[in-house]
Amino acid sequence: MKYNPELKASIPAYFDYVIIVEGKKSADAMYSVGFRKIYTLHETGVPMKERVAQIMESINKKDKVCILTDFDRKGKDLYLLVKPIFQEHGAKLDSSLRGLLLKGQFEHVEEITQFFDKLSKIG
Repeated sequence: MKYNPELKASIPAYFDYVIIVEGKKSADAMYSVGFRKIYTLHETGVPMKERVAQIMESINKKDKVCILTDFDRKGKDLYLLVKPIFQEHGAKLDSSLRGLLLKGQFEHVEEITQFFDKLSKIG
């Protein structure tokens, strides 16, 4: 992960987005840096199509949605699986935050807390 102050400055613009993460650790990390509309994909015993439907029922359809799965192979595969399901439900997908984190060389969403911690120590 690169410690880019410009990346830190651009992240708050996404605080109003609906953020879709894999699990609880990622959700906790996003919440800790200021995101509030966070939903996890992994719910025990709930098939993925049903989980996406649950999320879409509970959000404002006008909200922009960012699918923020990890950037490892498993996370990328999950992203490719759920993206078309969200599109079928009419989600307003915006992957620009995902692109920013990729450019910052993040591998896991939880690294966002380390990123903010490191930058706060730098100044």
